[in-house]
Amino acid sequence: MKLTVVLPVITDAFTEEVRREVGAWVSPGTEVEVRRIARGTASIESEYDEALAAPGILDAVREAAEGADAVFVSCFGDPGVQAAREIVDIPVVGGFEPAVLTSLALGERTGVITVLPNVLPMLHGLVRRYALTGRVGPIRVVDIPVLDLDAGDRLLDALAGQARAAVAAREADVIVLGCTGMLGVAAALQERLAAEGPFVPVVDPTGAAIMWLESQVRLGVRPSRTTYQPPRPKDRIA
Repeated sequence: MKLTVVLPVITDAFTEEVRREVGAWVSPGTEVEVRRIARGTASIESEYDEALAAPGILDAVREAAEGADAVFVSCFGDPGVQAAREIVDIPVVGGFEPAVLTSLALGERTGVITVLPNVLPMLHGLVRRYALTGRVGPIRVVDIPVLDLDAGDRLLDALAGQARAAVAAREADVIVLGCTGMLGVAAALQERLAAEGPFVPVVDPTGAAIMWLESQVRLGVRPSRTTYQPPRPKDRIA
């Protein structure tokens, strides 16, 4: 099996770190390719960023589909994912859908903790799109930009504070990390929460996406053509 990870950013700052993270999640024998987009933004933190990144994401997904069995667009906002499913015949996911749907099997209410207030409208829109309003609690933020997420214990401390508050307020029974740039902290956050109170699972969006895609490939399924219908031929300037 070959999985392609599309980094929807124009910088190589995350490439090797994401390659290591994905490599830790994939099953033995699964080949991983990581590629970034050629045009877009350095990070996706708004609807504007997502719109600018979308053409590059679709180009990268189309190219990846020539040799990959599935594609992970490494962003919690699922940028370009719905459109990508219309143009390729392999499974494509972002970070939001597999992580949140996985979390719903683990508890009654899911608490998402993301980066900045700027991304809240995007994530609220996804909650409505997937008809999850009654299952996803208030979305909290750590107020750290995507490009600063490698700031040592600062991220883990901020996540722990917001997670504790969400659980105490009965907003969440499960925590989902609301950014695929929050690499390598899910297990540590889960352990910290368990040491201070009842066990609360923490879902890593990258891990959830990789396992979701591997399952779809092994099941031999891909997005339905009655939902994701191929675009009609017409003149387009991409």
